Amino acid sequence: MRHASETAWRAPATADSKACFRRQLKLICVPLLEKSQLTPVNVPTVLRLLSDLESTLHHESDLQLSASLASYVFYPISMILRRNALAQVPDRVLEQVLKVLAVLCDSWWWDCALEVWTQLFMLCSSILGDMEGKGKNKSDETRQAAAMCLLALTRERDNSKTPSEATERLLSTRVASLRSHAQSTKFIPVLGQTIDALLTTSKSRHRPLQHVSLQLLDVIVRVYAPNGLVASVLPGVISTMSRVALGTQESTGRASGDIVAGALLVIQNTVVISIGDAACIADGAVRSLVDLEDLVHLNRPPSPTKDKTTAPYLITRTPSWVQASASQLHIALNALTPLVYHPTAVALTALANVAKEVLSATSLTLPQSQPLLLSWLLSLSNSSYPRVADVAYASLLHVLTGSPTNVRQVLLQTLMHISKECMNSLPVSIASQADARIEHIAGHVEAICRLAMSTPGGGIEKWGWTLLSVLQFKPPLVSINPVSMSQLLLEGNPDAVEGVTFPEVTLKNALSGSATDSLSRMFRALGRASGDHCLYAVEWFVKLGLYSKSNVAVSALWCAVRLLEGVSGILLTGDGFRNQGVTSYSKHLEKFIRSLTREVAELWTVESADPNTAPLEVRGDDEPSPRTEVVKGVKAIRLTLDIAEPRPPTTPTANDQMLLHRTFCLQLLALGAGILQARFTGLLIHVIYPVLHSIVSPNPHCSLSGMAALAFIANATSYASPGSLLLSHFDYALDGVSRRLNRRWFDVDATKVLAVLVRLVGGDIVEKAGDVVEECFDRLDEYQGYEVIVEGLMEVIGEVIKAIETEEPHVHDEVAEDHSQLVRDLQPLFEWIIHRNDVPLEYDDTDYGPAPHGAWGDLKHDGQDEPRTVEREEDSTEPVLTSAQFLTKQMVSRSIHLLTYGSPVIRARILSLLTSATPVMPESALLPSIHQAWPFILNRLNDQELFVVSAAAELIEALASHVGSFMGRRIWDDIWPRFRAILKKLEEADGQSALARRGYGAVGTESAYTTSHRLYRSIIKTMTAAVNGVYMQDAAGWDVILAFRRFLHRGAHAELQMRARELYAALSKGNEDAVWLALMATSGRLTGDVTFLKEVRWDIDENILLLLDK
Repeated sequence: MRHASETAWRAPATADSKACFRRQLKLICVPLLEKSQLTPVNVPTVLRLLSDLESTLHHESDLQLSASLASYVFYPISMILRRNALAQVPDRVLEQVLKVLAVLCDSWWWDCALEVWTQLFMLCSSILGDMEGKGKNKSDETRQAAAMCLLALTRERDNSKTPSEATERLLSTRVASLRSHAQSTKFIPVLGQTIDALLTTSKSRHRPLQHVSLQLLDVIVRVYAPNGLVASVLPGVISTMSRVALGTQESTGRASGDIVAGALLVIQNTVVISIGDAACIADGAVRSLVDLEDLVHLNRPPSPTKDKTTAPYLITRTPSWVQASASQLHIALNALTPLVYHPTAVALTALANVAKEVLSATSLTLPQSQPLLLSWLLSLSNSSYPRVADVAYASLLHVLTGSPTNVRQVLLQTLMHISKECMNSLPVSIASQADARIEHIAGHVEAICRLAMSTPGGGIEKWGWTLLSVLQFKPPLVSINPVSMSQLLLEGNPDAVEGVTFPEVTLKNALSGSATDSLSRMFRALGRASGDHCLYAVEWFVKLGLYSKSNVAVSALWCAVRLLEGVSGILLTGDGFRNQGVTSYSKHLEKFIRSLTREVAELWTVESADPNTAPLEVRGDDEPSPRTEVVKGVKAIRLTLDIAEPRPPTTPTANDQMLLHRTFCLQLLALGAGILQARFTGLLIHVIYPVLHSIVSPNPHCSLSGMAALAFIANATSYASPGSLLLSHFDYALDGVSRRLNRRWFDVDATKVLAVLVRLVGGDIVEKAGDVVEECFDRLDEYQGYEVIVEGLMEVIGEVIKAIETEEPHVHDEVAEDHSQLVRDLQPLFEWIIHRNDVPLEYDDTDYGPAPHGAWGDLKHDGQDEPRTVEREEDSTEPVLTSAQFLTKQMVSRSIHLLTYGSPVIRARILSLLTSATPVMPESALLPSIHQAWPFILNRLNDQELFVVSAAAELIEALASHVGSFMGRRIWDDIWPRFRAILKKLEEADGQSALARRGYGAVGTESAYTTSHRLYRSIIKTMTAAVNGVYMQDAAGWDVILAFRRFLHRGAHAELQMRARELYAALSKGNEDAVWLALMATSGRLTGDVTFLKEVRWDIDENILLLLDK
């Protein structure tokens, strides 16, 4: 009924409305008075009248209720309570009576006599408890109505609800009068009994009763109960409210948010009133040190004041009572720590308020609880609820800045002690794999750093070694692909590199990723709070990580990266830099970053030892402590700083540590770019090669880190894409590769770096391709006998050809179809049949000697052969080659001799190079090289490796498509016999392949990415181009028609079926009858001499229908 109490009926009303309201009340109150003696017969009528009375009071709540009118309404209610024993009144009637009284007391509170207020208070208190001692309690609904009525009698009000004719001081006078009466000696026992009853009802499972009981407890403790009484009931209140807040009696094991908030509010006010500094100082239980005069009496023990008039049930605060109560209260507060993880924001906000108020009010009486309360606020400031985090952070600032000086100094010392304990206990928690404890400690350090404006940068040696001894990282357990991740991304879309982010690492001693994330946030917070002062710690970690061969090198680099993220405010994960904006940094930081970038980049200039043969070892100058070992019996005592037990079987391998070392170095390079931004371009000459070298790593984690670093650097230096960055500094990258391809300083991965460089730059590489090709062929001549190097160089040249093919327009060979042998009209045949027996015309067979073939007037005696000569000269003029075509011609001519190289991979790469060059080069530039290499190309069709044969078939396909006139007779004389033999071999091989399609008459493989499938596709497309461009003899055409029928089978791959339909459509243009005859006979629709062509295993009917519909 609280919403009704806010109105209090103080609005002015007309005389008519008041008269009407009185008549309504009279119509209800008179019958109610007549039936005030309750009997089983009139109980329903009384219930109806009470309900009508409550509704009327609510409905007319805007009218003022004078003291006389309130007394008039109260009279029949009081008669019901007087004429009937309280125990005999039915619960429903009593509940309705109390609801009416609650509504009535909202306005009558200002005018009712103290005797009436007291009687109503005792009535409600007796219903809430068991004052008769018979153990009979009313129903929960009745007790709820009693609690609501008692709340209407005691709740706090403001001046906005005072009567219109009342004085301004009416509210304060009325509250003082009621409080004085409640704190009288006679009434204090009633308050005590009421508090006891409310402690019982606050544990009720009836939620409305529990909620209003908590509200009542707060009002009575804070407003009406004397301080001595609150101190007396402190143990009981704290104990009960703790159980209510923790939800020990709930079936779910957790109380709801509003119940927790209500219980914590009662605890807060009870603690502050009973054992707060002000009350204890007033009683002399503790001494406050505020000025110099207080120091004079410092050695004197506190002298508590004794009040002889104090009732025996009120506590007198003494030093011993404060000490005992503080100890018990600390235990109770410590039990509330699980509430820090409550899932509701209401409960967490209430907990933050409790910590704030208790810290502010009990600095002298509860010193041992200050670390606990500060710990609550630190944890809540990291809450996922923004409102809770803001409240906790504001509370921390309030207690640290808004408190008196003596309190503030004590709290600051406590905060420093907490941070020290956190850093000391963090390594132990990590070693014991206590993820929850790790997150708790890291969250505390992070919150403390948010409070600090600046912290000193020294002292890293005190906790650095201990922490590094337990920090061990490893790559993610799941590997997407054993090959380089860059191949998967770059072969599909080079622009996808822009969206790559740095992959996460896993903390070996943590079971969940959230523990690692919390440590990352802690280090970032340390760096952010320290600013440039933190560079000493960063330098300490970097030197240990770069120049140490110990197992802590990787962990040191990880710590350095996280600290530097905090100093710079740049996050390497997600869109940390994109959301950063333009930030200026100190010159000291920029100078440090330039030096750091050069140091890190130099790691790629030193040849690293094989991690499988040279594991990481601790050097003598990197020892965290002297190598002093004490042995007792057979059990060795471990070094002091080695907290974690050694686990040799689960120690990360040296190879993993080396990869993680490179990964964190890349992150340092990326952070340097983020800090220097456009000024970082001068350092790209040192950085580009290490980044590209990491991209070509066979390890997915390192490769992804390289791509993420490249994308981050491009974004930080304001380039549109990584390709634009590499193109602008292409000379830097090429110089880095060139320096690593000499015999003095050789890197076997340099060719891969150059290949990925070409791939990333894309089509824009054409303008820089000359330098790349020249470098490749110079090294090719130098390392001719080294297969790995030759293969890498040819891969680079192949990437250049692909880039040129993408940018350069293709040259098409317009081949006119030969229709001379095609018969489309039989009319000449019919005419010949008609006239075949006619007498031939006379024919003069006399030989007159040489005679001109043209008219005499057309002959020119002088220079008659000039036009023909000029025409020949024009035809012999070669077209002017573009720079890209000239470069392609150079690459083709200098690579042909490698078609006979011993490595099948290199032979396949040369064939692919020729395939990519075919559509780019004009015939005059291409055909001489193809003619020269033709015997070698034919030999590749007989190669032992199937992928080489497939590459040769793709080259022949490209030649047939683009230079069909050149390939005319070569197809039928040289290629087709070899293709026919290859088809037979593939048919036999598919029968034994695990990738082949299963089923009766199955053709080819399931996947379109197998070598045999690509070879099938190339052969079919080659024959299609040959059929379209060159006239074929009937015998050869018949062989082709029969050889490719199986690819029309519905069990073949869909792509092969489509290519086969294209082939038969081309064959139909030259000899439609032969195609129809062969396909119909194959499907079994023809009989007679062609039945031998029938193939039951092939179902080609669907494809026949598609061919006939065209």
